[in-house]
Amino acid sequence: MAASIREKQTAALKRMLNFNAPPLKNTASEPVWKVLIYDRFGQDIISPLLSVKELRDMGITLHLLLHSDRDPIPDVPAIYFVMPTEENTDRICQDLRNQLYESYYLNFISAISRSKLEDIASAALAANAVNQVTKVFDQYLNFITLEDDMFVLCNQNKEHISYHAINKPDIMDTDMEAIMDTIVDSLFCFFVTLGAVPIIRCPRGNAAEMVAVKLDKKLRENLRDARNSLFTGDTMGTGQFSFQRPLFVLADRNLDLATPLHHTWTYQALIHDVLDFHLNRVSVEESQGSEASPAGARPKKKNKKSYDLTGADRFWQKHKGSPFPEVAEAVQEELDTYRAQEDEVKRLKSIMGLEGEDDGAISMLSDNTAKLTSAVSSLPELLEKKRLIDLHTNVATAVLDHIKSRKLDVYFEYEEKLMSKSTLDKSLLDIISDPDAGTAEDKMRLFLIYYITSQQPPSEADLEQYKKALVNAACDLSSLNYIKQWKAFTKMAATPANYGSSGVKPMGLFSRVMNTGSQFVMEGVKNLVLKQHNLPVTRILDNLMEMKSNPETDDYRYFDPKMLRGSESSIPRNKNPFQEAIVFVVGGGNYIEYQNLVDYTKARPGKRVLYGCSELFNAAQFMKQLSLLGQK
Repeated sequence: MAASIREKQTAALKRMLNFNAPPLKNTASEPVWKVLIYDRFGQDIISPLLSVKELRDMGITLHLLLHSDRDPIPDVPAIYFVMPTEENTDRICQDLRNQLYESYYLNFISAISRSKLEDIASAALAANAVNQVTKVFDQYLNFITLEDDMFVLCNQNKEHISYHAINKPDIMDTDMEAIMDTIVDSLFCFFVTLGAVPIIRCPRGNAAEMVAVKLDKKLRENLRDARNSLFTGDTMGTGQFSFQRPLFVLADRNLDLATPLHHTWTYQALIHDVLDFHLNRVSVEESQGSEASPAGARPKKKNKKSYDLTGADRFWQKHKGSPFPEVAEAVQEELDTYRAQEDEVKRLKSIMGLEGEDDGAISMLSDNTAKLTSAVSSLPELLEKKRLIDLHTNVATAVLDHIKSRKLDVYFEYEEKLMSKSTLDKSLLDIISDPDAGTAEDKMRLFLIYYITSQQPPSEADLEQYKKALVNAACDLSSLNYIKQWKAFTKMAATPANYGSSGVKPMGLFSRVMNTGSQFVMEGVKNLVLKQHNLPVTRILDNLMEMKSNPETDDYRYFDPKMLRGSESSIPRNKNPFQEAIVFVVGGGNYIEYQNLVDYTKARPGKRVLYGCSELFNAAQFMKQLSLLGQK
């Protein structure tokens, strides 16, 4: 299997941290000690990929933000990893003047303009530091990889390219151009890192098309400039696409507004929906012990704990796409096996009469120590296992609290029925007016999904009734105003998205997890099991990847940046199904779609699909954007 985008971006970062030379595998010598200076953008790119320990192994002793107060360290080389912005280049010039470091390796996250380079050069001259600026590199790494098969464009300033920014009614053409250029710059970096020139497909008449046209032009210009092309020579031949090019599908968020509002049932998407989950790090409030505080004392402050959910965490890799009930069972099983192993170690110690002894005494005994040695050597592994089990116990418990207090299983099941147009077992009005079911936001999300997916919008009288119930539940209706306009507009443009016949089979309430001694009290939570179904984005990908004819995608535009010229109709098209594809949603994406694509790919061996989006939002963040649009 060829390298994933996560591996490629990590390799590029490691090369940069080794002064842009390939890292040597087998040296026993110490690495060169150096300082890493980054801005917030650089920090967001590095943090999901490299831990502090890995940075230290590569010789990074200090890592500092560019715009913090830094003391001079005269005999150490410094590696800079920053965006080529005006304030950053000014600060670099200031560092040169203050002679902070021994030598400077300047790496720009995306390409730096000629004029800014000249500014740095003149500052280096003035500071008499020309010899110390050792190298200047454009890294083309302006995107953030979160999974082996998922990336987002940016985290800082993401409001500049958000759904709200693209769909503002009063947006100026110049602003729109700037947003598109930002998105295209990042996508260009993505393809440089991937080492492949894609075939681009996109729908007509929306932001996705503007991105496609600009990206095509940018790739084309780079390929034509043979001397400086980033897609030639050694990087290309070794790429995973040496003989077949990937398909790049640009989709627009407006094609499906229901999915980002949908309540979900899989582990990773639930964490993102109900907890604070950000660049692969989740923050959970620790529940304090329930002992009563003395009268009049201040309530205890809740501690926040952060956990990293990484690719190295096997449990996470296996279960992030599983339905929540399965995750709860799996955590419980892990816990039981761990306890058994722990008891075994204790038993061995007590047999040898070493109950209270330290490990030094253990090593002195020689005969029946073989067993013990193996038990002791497995301790680090056990401790790591314990850490992961604790992590998932805490995270899953936090998620479960939300599910129970907000009846998220009811919402999930009801929305699935709405989206698949199956028969409903109770009226929408009942759920909205039930004070125990969910927050005001949950109710609003449910109603918007109903409104978006309904064939006929509800009659005025019904709508008034719904509105009244929503207002009574303290909902903010401004997002509905926007969805109304959006629906009227899309009705003219196209038919509403079809969500496939998803089915949720309730499996009765939990039985196995209910046994005593389980960490998770699942009473009353429905044990729902998912049936595989394709969301609109996955369905579009399927049509384009398998070359199926479908009215939904037949008029998608086709770009091939490698063809020198020629109008769209005359380009010879690729007729074979694609093995590799990248789906990118302009206007923001979510873990529900990502998971749906992962499941789609799993069912098709040999195919690979990457998911990218301009920003990653959960339903609450998306609702905020819709409300802002509705207040205009």
